[in-house]
Amino acid sequence: MSVLFSELLVPGWADGEMIGLGDVTGEVALPCHSADPEIFFAEDLPGVAAAKALCAGCPMVSACLQGALSRSEPCGVWGGELFVDGRVVAAKRTVGRPRRIVESEPVREVALAS
Repeated sequence: MSVLFSELLVPGWADGEMIGLGDVTGEVALPCHSADPEIFFAEDLPGVAAAKALCAGCPMVSACLQGALSRSEPCGVWGGELFVDGRVVAAKRTVGRPRRIVESEPVREVALAS
């Protein structure tokens, strides 16, 4: 019998009777089980956006996010959110120096000579 790593995270799995992932999700096909797993750990912005789009239609999105938060997942897209260093972030930082934020000067009104 083969065991998926995700099955080890299901409560009650090791308590005598084996609980498989199918017992938890039923007949629901989860997008993360049919897609390439690498997309959920993509380094580029389009890859992260594609992973989030896959999660958008998933019926287990809230349970997945709760589980990832409880485990402090170090990286990847979980429950439609991006995790970096165990925290949810809006977007990955790109390579290079951060942009310098320059505050704009107030607009001065100029009187036109007539």
